[in-house]
Amino acid sequence: MATLPRLTCQTKTVLFAVAALLCLLTSPAISLFAGLVFALTLGNPLPGLTKKLSKQLLQYSVIGLGFGMNLHESLASGREGMLFTIVSVSLIMLLGWFIGRHLKLSDGTAYLIAAGTAICGGSAIAAVSPLTKSSESEISVALATIFVLNAIALFIFPPLGHYFGLTDQQFGIWAAMAIHDTSSVVGAGAAYSEEALKIATTVKLTRALWIIPLAFVTTLVFRDKSAKIQIPWFIFFFILAMIANTYLSIPAALTSSVVWLSKKALVLTLFLIGAALSRDVLRTVGIRPMALGLILWAIIGTASLAAITL
Repeated sequence: MATLPRLTCQTKTVLFAVAALLCLLTSPAISLFAGLVFALTLGNPLPGLTKKLSKQLLQYSVIGLGFGMNLHESLASGREGMLFTIVSVSLIMLLGWFIGRHLKLSDGTAYLIAAGTAICGGSAIAAVSPLTKSSESEISVALATIFVLNAIALFIFPPLGHYFGLTDQQFGIWAAMAIHDTSSVVGAGAAYSEEALKIATTVKLTRALWIIPLAFVTTLVFRDKSAKIQIPWFIFFFILAMIANTYLSIPAALTSSVVWLSKKALVLTLFLIGAALSRDVLRTVGIRPMALGLILWAIIGTASLAAITL
C-alpha cells in the first residue's frame, strides 16, 4: 500500500498559515479545534513563534475589546463577582494544597495547578512559578493540566449555559469564574452573546488582578523575596480603553472597527493556542495532576454556578 509522502517543514508552515487565515472566518471554538487538529496530526512547525504570538495577540485583542465597553457598566459587573472572587480564590488555593498533598503531588505542582484554577490559568502559573522555585517539570505539568482543561471548557461551557437557561449576565460571570485562561473565557463569552462577552471579559480581568496579592502571599509561603513578580500590565491598558470609550468622543465607526479587529485577533489567538497542544504536552499530564485539576475545576464550576443561580 502506498504511503503519503512526509511533508517538509516549509510545506507545513504554508499549510499552517493557510489554516490560520481560514480560521478567521470561523468561530472561536472552531478555531481552537482546528489548531488542536493541526497540532496533533501534522505538528506545529513554529512552536516558539506560536507561543510568543498567541500571548501578544491575546493582550492586544483584550485591550481592543475595551473600546466597545462602558466603564460604569463594567464596574457594576465587576463588583457583582468581587465577593465570590475573594472567597473562591482563597478556598481553591487552600484546597489545592490540601488535596495535592493527599494525591502525593509535590507542593510546587499542587500550588501551581491551584493558582491556575483559582485566577487565570497559564498567566497565574507564569506569575507565581518563579516565586515557588518550581522545577521545569513541575511548571510543565501544571501548564499542561490547565491547558487541556481550558481547551475543553471553551467547547462545553456555551452548551451548558444554554442547557441551564443562564442569562447573558449569569453566563458571563460563570465563565469568568470557572474557566481558567482569559482566552477561553473571552471565546466562550463571544460564542454565547455580545453581552456575555463584555461581562465575561470584565469580570475575568478583575479576577486576574488577584495575581498581584497572590504573588505577595506566595513570597511569604515559599520565602523567596528576591524573585520578581510579573504584573499583567495589559489589564490596565484594557481599563484605559474603557475609559476612553466612555468619556472621549471617539467616532463609533472607529471603535466598532477596533472591536471587530480585536475579535478576529482573538479567533486567531485561539487557533495558535490550540496548535500548542502537542502529543508531548498530553504525555506530560499524569493521572494525579489531572485529577487535582478536575477536582478543583468541579468545585469552582459548581460553586460559581450555584452562586449566580440561587
